[in-house]
Amino acid sequence: MTPMLELRELYSGYGDVRVLRGVSLEVREGEVVSVVGANGAGKSTLIRTVMGTVPATSGEVRFLGQDITGRPSHEIARRGIAQVMEGRRLFPHMSVEENLLVGGDILRDKARSRAGLDLTYTMFPRLAERRRQLARSFSGGEQQMLAIGRALMTSPRLLLLDEPSIGLAPVVVKSIFTALRQISEQGITILLVEQDVHRSLALASRAYVIKEGSVVREGPSAELLADPELRRAYLGI
Repeated sequence: MTPMLELRELYSGYGDVRVLRGVSLEVREGEVVSVVGANGAGKSTLIRTVMGTVPATSGEVRFLGQDITGRPSHEIARRGIAQVMEGRRLFPHMSVEENLLVGGDILRDKARSRAGLDLTYTMFPRLAERRRQLARSFSGGEQQMLAIGRALMTSPRLLLLDEPSIGLAPVVVKSIFTALRQISEQGITILLVEQDVHRSLALASRAYVIKEGSVVREGPSAELLADPELRRAYLGI
C-alpha cells in the first residue's frame, strides 16, 4: 500500500543553515505517528517543510502518491493536509467562529467548510458555547483547542501537529490528547511532533527519533519507549 505521506531523503533548512539531513519516513492512512527528539533536533522544521513554509533543498515530499515538494502551502492544504502551528497563531481580535471560518476559507468549498465547522464543534463543545467571544479572552488551553479546530475546518485527511502541549497545564494537556485520540478515531491521520514524550508515544502506534536533523531510530512506540538506552540518549528521560 502506498503511504499517505512519504518523505524521501529530505534536506531543508534556513538560508545556509541545514537542519534536516536526509530524513526519510512514512505515515500510513489511519495512523498516528510521532516524531520525537531533543530541542533543536529538527522536528518543527520537518513539519514546516512538509507544509512548504520551509523550502526543501533536495529530496521529496509525497502525499497520496503525488510529489508535493515545493508546492505553495495553500495548495498543500487544499490537497488535504492541515497544520497546527506551534504557538497557535490565532487572530486575537476576532471571534472564535471568525477564526474558524478563516481556516475554512482556503477550501473555497462551502459544504466542506460547513462539515469542518460541525466536526470542530462536536470535538470541542466549549468552542460552540463561546463562538462569539474574542480569541484573546481564551485561556491557553482553549486557544489550543481553537487552533486545532481551525485546522479541522479544512476537512483534512492528514493533520500535522507541532508541539500542541507546549506551555499548558497538565490537566489541559490531558484534555488535548483526549481530543487528538477522538480525532484519530474519526479517521483523520496524524503526524505529531511533541515535547511530552510519554503522552506522544502512548498516543502513536509508531515513532521516529530525530537527532541533529537525521532519523536515528524508528519503530513501534511501545518498543522505543521501553528501550533504556534510547530513553537516556535521545529522549532525555
